[in-house]
Amino acid sequence: MAIDALRRLISFIVLCLAQALVFNHIHLLGHATILLYVYFIVMFPRNYPHWSILLWSFALGLCVDIFSNTPGLAAASLTLTGFLQPYLLEKFVPREAAENIRSSMVTLGFTKFLILATALVFIHCLLFFTLETFSFFNWIQWVLNIAGTTILTVVVLMALESVRR
Repeated sequence: MAIDALRRLISFIVLCLAQALVFNHIHLLGHATILLYVYFIVMFPRNYPHWSILLWSFALGLCVDIFSNTPGLAAASLTLTGFLQPYLLEKFVPREAAENIRSSMVTLGFTKFLILATALVFIHCLLFFTLETFSFFNWIQWVLNIAGTTILTVVVLMALESVRR
């Protein structure tokens, strides 16, 4: 259990620093930004305590907010994503699978993992950019931000997952 907590803490720090130092400065066509820290939420195993997922999600979102100067946006959207992750993961894991199965491309398969990751990233981006814009006056910009960021983040997340495997 201590090894798992240490691994989770290391990935927490690495993803937070990577987001703050590298990915926050990459904006493709002014619409797409890589939000790789969502990968931290995707990696939680089945039957992980829900309260723990919420605490990790909020803490990572708060750290990203501090480094990115986005007051509360990442914390709120990542906490919602962390809240929904166990329920979405349960839809993709077979009933006869192990109780502590990790969500990865190897355990779920490429298609199921792609759908799960896309759903979680889309939910995160939808709430993040809705709170950032806080109006639907320029809805085309809003849709382009959500679509571009979701696609770019999922592509980078799948590449990272295939390398990690």
